[in-house]
Amino acid sequence: MATNGESSSANPSAGGGSNAGQDRKQRFGGSRFNSNNQRGKKGRGGKSSDGKRGEKREGTNDWREYKRRKVDSAGEVIEAKNPFSKDEIAAEERRPKRKVAVMIGYSGTGYKGMQVNGDEPTIERDLFQAFIKAGAISKANADDPRKSSLARCARTDKGVHAAGNVISLKLIIEDEDIVEKINEALPEQIRIWGIQRTNNSFNCYQYCDSRFYEYLLPSYCLLPPHPQTFLGQKLVELNKEYGYEDQYHANMADVKNFWAEVEENDIKPILAKLEPEVRAAVLERIHSMDDPEAEKEEAAAKDEAKNDAPAAAEQEAPSTAAAEPKPAAENPVVLTSAKPKGRELGPVDFALRDIKAAYINAKRRYRITPERRARLQDALNKYVGTRNFHNYTVQKPYGDPSAKRTIKSFQVNPTPVIINNTEWLSLKVHGQSFMMHQIRKMVGLVSLMVRCGTPLDRMDESYRDNKMAIPKAPGLGLLLEHPVFGNYNRRASDNLGRAEIDFERYADKMGAFKDKEIYQRIFDVEEKENTFHAFFNQIDQFKANHFLWLTAGGLKVAEINKEESGGKSENVDKQLGDEDEEDPDGGQG
Repeated sequence: MATNGESSSANPSAGGGSNAGQDRKQRFGGSRFNSNNQRGKKGRGGKSSDGKRGEKREGTNDWREYKRRKVDSAGEVIEAKNPFSKDEIAAEERRPKRKVAVMIGYSGTGYKGMQVNGDEPTIERDLFQAFIKAGAISKANADDPRKSSLARCARTDKGVHAAGNVISLKLIIEDEDIVEKINEALPEQIRIWGIQRTNNSFNCYQYCDSRFYEYLLPSYCLLPPHPQTFLGQKLVELNKEYGYEDQYHANMADVKNFWAEVEENDIKPILAKLEPEVRAAVLERIHSMDDPEAEKEEAAAKDEAKNDAPAAAEQEAPSTAAAEPKPAAENPVVLTSAKPKGRELGPVDFALRDIKAAYINAKRRYRITPERRARLQDALNKYVGTRNFHNYTVQKPYGDPSAKRTIKSFQVNPTPVIINNTEWLSLKVHGQSFMMHQIRKMVGLVSLMVRCGTPLDRMDESYRDNKMAIPKAPGLGLLLEHPVFGNYNRRASDNLGRAEIDFERYADKMGAFKDKEIYQRIFDVEEKENTFHAFFNQIDQFKANHFLWLTAGGLKVAEINKEESGGKSENVDKQLGDEDEEDPDGGQG
């Protein structure tokens, strides 16, 4: 099952808007950097006394790089072509290269991840091209980043952002204005903060002690499933069967009337304006995303809109909402309806559109209670320590030692912020290292558990030797805050005569960049595309037992049907949209 957060979105305007200039400490509170007082222990990638561990990791990285190289029909590696002629290369002045750490920031919107992959739009592709244009990489080395010993501290995935990340490589840095030259050759959503000389053996992946990530989550994601959805009905049924009703109602006391009030105040006025036959048809389909015909029709409409825009232009119709419109600040969602293939739009389509908008508007008006935020924090606290996160990535069995990862802290900021009438929560996690999708699955699990009133001991079961289907929350909300190089920095200042890798000196520039290029993009994309609403709605309507571990029945009622899955647990990954991933250690997204 693919999530809506996986697809890249067209870049929204980065103009910042009226909210972009807010004071950043007020926006998400607290200090942005903790590297001065969070010196971690020796990182996972550090060398042992005989140096073998570092050599093994280097070899593993080389193999990953090789796997990603283009091959022809015969399986032979296609070598990249140098964009410069032999004469241009021969005429170039030879200049010394220095091993450096490059501190960078970027918005991942519109990019297929961090790591260079042929001519795919990636952050490293644009960085490498800018290095060449600025003269920081020679023309002779312009055909292959490996010639410059390129490594990255964290390989963020498609759509994931970074306020601070580090790459290490050999660059020509004689020009005093080399940072400015590189930035001039980059798009505004990628910035170089600084370039720092290091010792020749420096590898930013191996020398990194830990990493800080932030995840921005609309607080409405913690609302319970609508009682008429598949998951909402199963919660009632199975909680009653397993004697969990009283505890469930206690966990959900602060939101027990939410959906009843929405139905009374927002949905009934729309239904009341419809003709009886239209109302009956709407009531049949209002919570039937699992209806195969409805899904096929919607998918066909979207495909037609993409392939034949003039013929399938989005059509408007008079709203069926109540005659007295709500103020714009309270009712910002305006949806359009794509013309279905083979038929014209009718009253049912427009009514369903308005009802969907009403549900989204109601969710955006929600403001989290202290009780619900405290329950979220209680769940996040259960991640702290060294755990077996084999269920939080792809193709990683329980017995694989690398599935054990250490989380130092996972905190929800107690002060939410309201942007475009949506309340947002900031979750910050500090860990030594993360596997592919790990943070998104961690957020996905705790948000689902809070919204479903699930017993928190279910998290303990996720670390055991069983298969739990955990969907990954949208990549839209994830960003790398900054990595920590505590051990290297002590060596750099005490023994190497080099400056520390310290993002604090760029705090003002990075803060302004986060506001404009990261936060504002996240807010704009969510406002236009309703990414989080679509993700949780898809989970609520997923008509299979994969996610029924959220109920009191636990994993015993969520066992994957062997006939359905062909007897293979990998089919769970397929339905979660993870089946095409081959490198669970290679990055986080």
